[in-house]
Amino acid sequence: MTGNDLGDFLRVHRARLSPDEIGLPSHGTRRVAGLRREEVAALAGMNTDYYARLEQGRERGPSPQILEAISGALRMDDDAREHMFRLAGRLAGRLAGAAPERQRPRPQPEEAVSRGLRQLLDGYPNAAAFVLNPATDVLAANALAQALFSPFGNVDNLARMLFLDPAARRFFTDWDRAAEAVVAELRHASGLDPSYRRLRELVGFLAGASEEFAALWSSYTVHGKTRDDKGFLHPDVGPLALTFQAFDVRGASGQQLVVYHAEPGSPSSRALSLLGSLHAARLRRPSAEPWPHASASAS
Repeated sequence: MTGNDLGDFLRVHRARLSPDEIGLPSHGTRRVAGLRREEVAALAGMNTDYYARLEQGRERGPSPQILEAISGALRMDDDAREHMFRLAGRLAGRLAGAAPERQRPRPQPEEAVSRGLRQLLDGYPNAAAFVLNPATDVLAANALAQALFSPFGNVDNLARMLFLDPAARRFFTDWDRAAEAVVAELRHASGLDPSYRRLRELVGFLAGASEEFAALWSSYTVHGKTRDDKGFLHPDVGPLALTFQAFDVRGASGQQLVVYHAEPGSPSSRALSLLGSLHAARLRRPSAEPWPHASASAS
């Protein structure tokens, strides 16, 4: 986060597009990757100097019409388009003709998980369920989520675990894809609430501790967490093919409930059940030191 996030975002997206991709002729050696500023301005139907001021951070108040034109010129998907609007201080306005309005400040994310939500987590006996804040801190988790993430030394923050815990490379069957996804989710969260201190601290820490994180963060890829399939290799039960769903928690700003489940009757479903049984057996051992249960975590 540099203070000119909108300009940085536009530069990265401009660098991703080649003239051939959008039907522009390309003559001679190009000194910059991707499109030139004047090419983006021409595609968006605006003055080149105005577009240059946007990238340089000298123009801070682009209209929704200008932003729409730029998103079309740079071939942005819906997540990137919405992120750009938020960086510019404007709401995206999904409906055609919707009246533009200034982005209202969001309430700060809540770090305390309610008793009712902790009880809901424990009501998913066949699914790994946990609660995250926008910085991917694990605020609470049920028993099966504890079992799923048991290969990690400390289950505190998904992004930190993925980039800095050695177990992650073995645990995620497609580590590169998982890494790209978690950074894109953090980038999305940064656009929703640029003032969120915890997220800024996490990004600064990980950028200094992991070159791979720093490179992915500078790519400005943006995606929210909704639904996806993921593969894991757990040391206790072997391969797991799971699907996750993410839900915003009503009444708790910034919190998301994430639920991982397997196809009923599948090998992964049986393996997930076995994993839960093994974890429960370990907890019954006198010497066991379990990771804090959902009902004993943040309150």
